[in-house]
Amino acid sequence: MNQLLSQAIAQWQLMHSIELIATVLALAYVVLALRQSLWCWPAALLSTILFTHVMWQSALLSDALLQLYYAAMALYGWWRWRQLQQCSAAERGPVYEWRWQRHAVLIGLTALAGLALGAFMAGYTQADFAYIDAQTTMFSVMATWLVARKLVSNWLYWVVIDAVSIYVYAQKHLYFLTGLFMLYTIIAIVGYFIWRSHYQQQPAVSLST
Repeated sequence: MNQLLSQAIAQWQLMHSIELIATVLALAYVVLALRQSLWCWPAALLSTILFTHVMWQSALLSDALLQLYYAAMALYGWWRWRQLQQCSAAERGPVYEWRWQRHAVLIGLTALAGLALGAFMAGYTQADFAYIDAQTTMFSVMATWLVARKLVSNWLYWVVIDAVSIYVYAQKHLYFLTGLFMLYTIIAIVGYFIWRSHYQQQPAVSLST
């Protein structure tokens, strides 16, 4: 009995230690992204590797798949931001924006994809919060791509995604993640205004394609 208890405590400590390290790296990614630093992407890559393990162990299967996508996007984001920097006289490179009609289409398509993923997860897996988790997963997929494309409004999507994620992670007793997403929500609001200011002050650029 004592051995089982000791193993359970050791496993809990290991899980939360991994979660803490991944949380610090994820927070570093967001802060660096807000500053448009290229080094946000290596921090994101290391964080996603650790979070994949945490999400899988917590039966948040959609989130586990999302972390693998984040890892791929970290590599793409590094390449894309370097490309933008090399093509611009400004050190950070330009930021872009879309017309509202394009956002409306993107939101509709992403929501439908989230419903489809939620139905699959609810019907064929043991995933918790299948529909909510699937929607945050699909919108996170979309919003991460918008970050890599340096679209100003990516931060508005993250405000909503992060707020919903706070509820899910609190219910799963992932306390570091809950705290992290509270910070994310605040940072996303600040990030939107900083990037929007940059967009308004930079020389005129064409809308992102």
